[in-house]
Amino acid sequence: MKYTQLGRTGLKVSRLVLGTMNFGPQTGEADSHAIMDAALDAGVNFFDTANVYGWGENKGRTEKIIGSWFAKGGERRDKVVLATKMYANMAATDTAWPNHDKLSAVNIRRSVDASLKRLNTDYIDLYQFHHVDRATPWEEIWQAVDVLVQQGKILYAGSSNHAGWNIAQANETAARRGSLGLVSEQCLYNLAERRAEMEVIPAAQAYGLGVIPWSPLSGGLLGGALRKEREGLGAGRTARALENSALRDRVRAYEDLLEKHGLEPGEAGLAWLLTRPGITGPIVGPRTVEQLDSALRAIELELSADLLTGLDEIFPGPGPSPEAFAW
Repeated sequence: MKYTQLGRTGLKVSRLVLGTMNFGPQTGEADSHAIMDAALDAGVNFFDTANVYGWGENKGRTEKIIGSWFAKGGERRDKVVLATKMYANMAATDTAWPNHDKLSAVNIRRSVDASLKRLNTDYIDLYQFHHVDRATPWEEIWQAVDVLVQQGKILYAGSSNHAGWNIAQANETAARRGSLGLVSEQCLYNLAERRAEMEVIPAAQAYGLGVIPWSPLSGGLLGGALRKEREGLGAGRTARALENSALRDRVRAYEDLLEKHGLEPGEAGLAWLLTRPGITGPIVGPRTVEQLDSALRAIELELSADLLTGLDEIFPGPGPSPEAFAW
């Protein structure tokens, strides 16, 4: 396994991030434990989750599965850089009760304590804001974060789904307070969705944030979608997305190019992200150990300059701002 620093911090994390969103809804507890054991055995030390995973009446279930895995001992917790997220309403009822969502100081405090209990741990390495809160000032957010750091409940704070200017605003506010600020941004980024290159990634690089792409294979589109469709496995969201003829043509060109180079689409899509400036590591969400094994092969994959040029031709990026939309 290869490791890198998380943004400007001294924290070393694996270049592949184990996403756990499927633990509970798609993968049972025993199989989830097996995947986490396999990831740790392969050197993956960066695990990502969220308080809302499990969804609906089962929200929080994923954190509980991770907590039961930590309870097995074997230095599991000490070896893992644990990241979780908060923002969504976690009230027990369907009623959106006030102050049970978003980034108020009271909800940050409540959410941390609840996650610590579910995760069966006394600290969270990276505590991430799952979405921007347009109503809560950053001064309040950092006040709450600084208290949690002082209490030893969290070590670092990160963002997810924030715009470039949100990152700038957050860290300028933190600097005025003498706080560390955001150290990471978890954003949607893959070959087929490169808008993060316009402002989010440049902002993250300027402020020393590690970038953690989610949906690195665009919901399966870049994982051999057309081949799976021919094999009768192209149901659901992926098949619906491929009804777009222009996108289908690009995915076909993508798969043809990788077949020419003798590469698996999913592995190449992950490997491409690892070549991008500012990227800490993509989040992969395996439902099985076999899917994890495939993702791990991307770490050692070397993409030729010719192949990288071909990928850019199929999925061109927008370019940085302002050139992406102006001169």
